Amino acid sequence: MRTIGYVVGLLMVVFGLIWIGQGSGYFPYPASSFMIAQKIWMLWGAILAAAGIVVMVSISRLRRRG
Repeated sequence: MRTIGYVVGLLMVVFGLIWIGQGSGYFPYPASSFMIAQKIWMLWGAILAAAGIVVMVSISRLRRRG
């Protein structure tokens, strides 16, 4: 179960970073994406990445206790 939590948290961070890159225009792939150079996706990406970090930290703290 902890492994699934780590994988989910890591995927959240990766997707968040991709969204930040697309929203800022630094990662314009695919070229037809509606997210390119849309600043709102930088915000959503930052929120998603932060949530992923929280998930991974929470999982690691549960591991220490149990």
